[in-house]
Amino acid sequence: WLPGGHFSAHFGSQEGTLARSDYHFEYTECDALGSRWRVAVPNKADICTGLPDPVKGTQCTFSCSEGEYLNMQSQQCQKCAAGTYSLGTGVAFDEWDSLPSGFVTQGVNTNGEDVATDCSNSTWTPKGDYIASNTDECTATLSYAVSLKKPGTVSFDYFYPDNSIYFEFFVSCSLNVSSSFLMFTFVQVELNSGNNVLYWRATTYTLLGSAVKPVMLRNIAISGVAYTSECFHCKPGTHSAKQGSARCAPCPADTFSNKGATVCHQCDRDKYAEAGSASCKPRPACTNSDFFYTHTPCDSEGKTQLMYKWIEPKICSETVKGAVKLPASGDKQTCPPCNPGFFVTNSSTCEPCDKGFYSNGTACSECPVGSEPVVGFEYKWWNTMPKNMRSNLLSDCYFQAWEVAGEYVYTTPGDQDTDYLMLTLNVPGYRLPQSMTTDSERSELSRITFVFETVCSADCKFFFLAGYNQWNNDVVEQWRGTSRKQSYSYLIQSNSTTSFTWTFQRTEEFNMRKYSADVAKIYSIHITNVLGGVASQCRHCALSSTKAGSACVPCPPGHYMVNGTGVCKSCPPNTFVRADQPVGEAACVQCGPNTETNKAHTACLSDCALDVETAGGAPLHYDFSPLANVSGFHSSPRFTNKGLRYFHSFNLGLCGKEGRVLATCVDNVTESGREVRGYICQSTVVPSDIRSQSVVSSQPFLIGDSLIGVTTDTALSGISSPNWLFPAASGLQDVIFYYNTNMSHTELCESKDKWTPLRSLLSRNGCKHLSYLVFLLSNCSEGTCDGCTFHFLWESQHACPLCTKNHYREIVSACIQGIQRTTYVWQQPLQCYGGESLPAQKVSACVTLDFWLKFGVSTGTVAAVLLVTISCYFWKKTRKLQYKYSKLMMNSRGKECELPTADSCAIMEGEDAEDDIMYLSKRSVFSKIRSYSRERSSDGFDSVPLKSSSSQPKCDLC
Repeated sequence: WLPGGHFSAHFGSQEGTLARSDYHFEYTECDALGSRWRVAVPNKADICTGLPDPVKGTQCTFSCSEGEYLNMQSQQCQKCAAGTYSLGTGVAFDEWDSLPSGFVTQGVNTNGEDVATDCSNSTWTPKGDYIASNTDECTATLSYAVSLKKPGTVSFDYFYPDNSIYFEFFVSCSLNVSSSFLMFTFVQVELNSGNNVLYWRATTYTLLGSAVKPVMLRNIAISGVAYTSECFHCKPGTHSAKQGSARCAPCPADTFSNKGATVCHQCDRDKYAEAGSASCKPRPACTNSDFFYTHTPCDSEGKTQLMYKWIEPKICSETVKGAVKLPASGDKQTCPPCNPGFFVTNSSTCEPCDKGFYSNGTACSECPVGSEPVVGFEYKWWNTMPKNMRSNLLSDCYFQAWEVAGEYVYTTPGDQDTDYLMLTLNVPGYRLPQSMTTDSERSELSRITFVFETVCSADCKFFFLAGYNQWNNDVVEQWRGTSRKQSYSYLIQSNSTTSFTWTFQRTEEFNMRKYSADVAKIYSIHITNVLGGVASQCRHCALSSTKAGSACVPCPPGHYMVNGTGVCKSCPPNTFVRADQPVGEAACVQCGPNTETNKAHTACLSDCALDVETAGGAPLHYDFSPLANVSGFHSSPRFTNKGLRYFHSFNLGLCGKEGRVLATCVDNVTESGREVRGYICQSTVVPSDIRSQSVVSSQPFLIGDSLIGVTTDTALSGISSPNWLFPAASGLQDVIFYYNTNMSHTELCESKDKWTPLRSLLSRNGCKHLSYLVFLLSNCSEGTCDGCTFHFLWESQHACPLCTKNHYREIVSACIQGIQRTTYVWQQPLQCYGGESLPAQKVSACVTLDFWLKFGVSTGTVAAVLLVTISCYFWKKTRKLQYKYSKLMMNSRGKECELPTADSCAIMEGEDAEDDIMYLSKRSVFSKIRSYSRERSSDGFDSVPLKSSSSQPKCDLC
């Protein structure tokens, strides 16, 4: 360092020793005073002598204008030569044949260390005019580091066709980290001075077997650099004819250019080239796919001409062998009718009817008193493209990608089969008719319905997108391959949905018009309740007698309009009024079992209480209110073919009264944050390490938005819940909640009847003594077996009936010390919860067992003594009678061998004592017994000794 702060270095040789191509100049970093030095840097590592001496450089704030570059030799700005361009204080990247210098791309595994996924090849890939992201489950990052000498900007264009990809752009610099920007077709971000690192990052969250479209970037431009020391050559297919060009112009069609061209060269007559081409191609023979047909506007005679036109730019040749000629145009045909809500003017054109009028496409009529026009847009005749619709290619806003053809509008052949052919309908907003209820649970803000058909020989795709703000469109539904003529409906829930787009791509395989005959057709489009719309009919309303001048008021809740009268009539009890048909008795729909209509009579609700009759027993009472709050659960982990883990997440609100919290599913992948609300909804959830997101949720849709009924029956309103899908019941019947939804019409759930459920939900509640457990069935691991009907099983203690007296029994204990206890226990297995509690133990006085034992022994003893005494008494009486009989026989009188006649059977007074003395004096009791046994005759008869007298003769007894 020399005095004064100058730097001097001597390398032992003078300038000019080395060739100019052996080194280049660079500036040193700016010092605190804002100055710098120009130094020579060798281009080869082995060069260390012969370099020019450093010299003082320009000020750090110095820069060149657009079309100029800084000549480091002279340190002066010079204009770029023809065939080159410069942005001055910026750099641009619009050529992606290879990854430009300074860009770095890499893929990393976000599935966790336990998943062996190779992401080394999952990077951003240059595709010529753009660079495309990866489409697998790895996270691919594209980065670019730039040093700005002053604040600048970065801008780029990109196409984001698939919401299965999480895409973000952010800037990391030495001072801060910028916010993420999602879903913009054009992005421009302010950059701070200093070092900035730009990141574009994409992660795909796709289901197994699903194909996604990559994010495409192009036209990246950065401003704020201090200077550029060179001009960039124009890429092939572009040119700059003058010096000092800031940009290169593309070559017109049928011309081409090489890199760094100053002019474009004309192709030979037998060759062609698209605009911006680097070479020419031979013209193929013209075929039927190289022209299309359209209709001219109706003339004053009500006629239209059928016109045939070559696809522009014309690339085929009519002179090649086998080529077809363009059919003759000019055939006149009768114009199709005007669309509903329009009328035919004197010039045979179609104009909309005035406010308060309606038409079927011919003449306008005023709605009668007591009615109102049903406004919207209904397009079913296509003679001219409607004013609020536009047709174009994704890459070309002026190409007519869809053409009218009378009964339908169809896709014309494009330049390439990979083109996205877009048809867009814009609407200003929505408003419900005065006669339609505004109840948030059933009213439809709007509904769009269209009939379409695709005929394809390749892997074509047809998309339907809804625009949730002016910046983006989200894919609502898509179809692949040939689709037969069918109808699709989509419910509009937010006033921010202002545009709808139909997009058709013939194939992803790059080729020139190989599949031009593949076509998409839209036959009709009908959207309801549109601000500024036209009316095809009028809706009757109830006349108001209280307000003068009031044309129309809605029917009271629970009433329907009598056809053609404007008179309201009450619906039967416990019915609700269909929002799409408030006229006629058919508008009243009976609520299902165990449900009641809400106050507005627009839906049926369950208060979570239920009584179930049992066979031969008391009814069971259920209270599901603890399950009324919204509960979230998810399926077991699923894995894509590359190991990315994902879940099906469900939110379910089982029941509840009006004002309940609805189940909500949100899409947080896209900026729109689209959400759906109802009884149950589903979304796909993927664990994420993306900035500030622990998980990402996408593809939300409603499964159930209307409650049909609550019952133990396994079938209701055409929906069945077969028992074989569920585990065996534990003695109690499952309580089943039936839901349906009319959100969208899918091919899997096609139905001619609007009120047959398109998607339905069955929630079976099994009594288990758990807090709660909701799970999917092993037979239908995704929650549904057919894509139409979803089955869920709740096992919870709150799904058990309320406990009553029939669920417990009593146990009485023994009497101990004069105390007896009664205890109550539950019947097993326990199949109830809540309700009545077990009664408390009861204590009562009682008599002990010792007392009763003593009393019994005493009573028994007394009875035994008494019995013995009575037996002895009657035995003695019997012996006395025997003695008296014997005595009677001995004292008999009359004839021999005749017994005396008894004067009396009674024992005379005084005889007892005498007899006793005589009987007892002769022998003892035991001797009498012995004699009794001896005096038994040989013939078995007893011989009785009788008194005898010597004066009486002996008598032989016969």
